[in-house]
Amino acid sequence: MSQNKPWPIEEVFNAWQLATRLHDGQKYAGPEKDEYVEYLNHIGGVLLELMNALQYEEGLDTNLAIHCAILHDTVEDTYLSPEELEGRFGPAIAAGVMALTKNQKLGSKKEKMQDSLRRIRQQPKEVWMVKMADRIVNLQPPPFHWSAEKKERYREEAKMILDELKEGSAYLAKRLLEKIERY
Repeated sequence: MSQNKPWPIEEVFNAWQLATRLHDGQKYAGPEKDEYVEYLNHIGGVLLELMNALQYEEGLDTNLAIHCAILHDTVEDTYLSPEELEGRFGPAIAAGVMALTKNQKLGSKKEKMQDSLRRIRQQPKEVWMVKMADRIVNLQPPPFHWSAEKKERYREEAKMILDELKEGSAYLAKRLLEKIERY
């Protein structure tokens, strides 16, 4: 088991409450026809993957990791500004979340992902772990409306994430590889 510092539960709870409010009403397509799932399930899934991985890794800033997992989609998918994020949670968490946020000014999805991965690699390994946990969760059965071609592109993108971030966590790299192979 790991020797990570305990994390401040009240601060984490505040982040969870904020994410709950910000993502309220957001849904994503499930694997069954006309199935839609509350977006908070995705956030919780990323958090659970990350918390499980934290048991196998040592010397990590669990506070940074957990906050980034909870808040990773808030700037990209809600009205939360980078400035408000930093004011509430500090510069380290804001920098991690912003690295996980795709730059919408870039053209293609591939450019956005490459840019985000470059910025993630400039962050502590905890942020790398959040991105791997995010993709693990996203490699559940795909939305019912995705074509075979879209599923394959998503799988290829997952391979790129694994190649770029596998040094961030041996445990999550193994989990991600397993999910890619089964996808």
